[in-house]
Amino acid sequence: MKVELFIPCFMDQLYPDTAMNTVKVLEKAGCTVHYNPEQTCCGQPAFNSGFWDDAKEIGTKFLNDFPEESVIVTPSASCTGMVRNYYTDLFLNTMLHNKCRTIQGNIIELSDFLINILKFDYFGAELDGRAVFHDSCAGLRECHLHGEAKLLLEKVHGLELVPLKGNETCCGFGGTFAVKFDAISSAMAQQKVDNALEAGAEYIISTDASCLLHLQGYIDKNQLPIKCMHLADVLAHGWGNV
Repeated sequence: MKVELFIPCFMDQLYPDTAMNTVKVLEKAGCTVHYNPEQTCCGQPAFNSGFWDDAKEIGTKFLNDFPEESVIVTPSASCTGMVRNYYTDLFLNTMLHNKCRTIQGNIIELSDFLINILKFDYFGAELDGRAVFHDSCAGLRECHLHGEAKLLLEKVHGLELVPLKGNETCCGFGGTFAVKFDAISSAMAQQKVDNALEAGAEYIISTDASCLLHLQGYIDKNQLPIKCMHLADVLAHGWGNV
């Protein structure tokens, strides 16, 4: 299957290795991956901050960067949720309304695509250690993901996946929430990391690099013995650099 790849702007800037691992994972699953280098952002930061005119301008570019007939895969539940759910508010009764509706039906988060579309769950990945999986708010509530990533992680050699207490509770990032309410945000991150440590985890894995950025910041600040990893990095671990 030929797919278009959308890489979130913050991943492009901060986690390029995760972006490359997404390509490796998709290619190993049998996909031909096309990446449009002109792509930038889905408009979520502006939209969440109340700048809807700016979000609409960015969203218009997003819609024009991708062909209507293609499946668009992204390693981000939050960006998927933004396009699927909130572009309706931005482009209702506009010239782009029909194209928007088509692309909303075509964009899909990575784990959702691998499990529910390709039916592909084994990559030969290897990662020794114990891990918990963090279901992001966007993954649970906007993309309705329930267990796809865990099915993939169960096939990773050497990885023991254990339950995370309070798994459906937000990690505290929430985009600008972490800036506007930093004390509350940090306390929520602390709770999430403490629960992971209580489970004896060495890794926190998620589908959203934004959550992991937030949690890793708390971990690094407090020098805690645990590490955050994106699902794509785990699935490419042990073979992706061979």
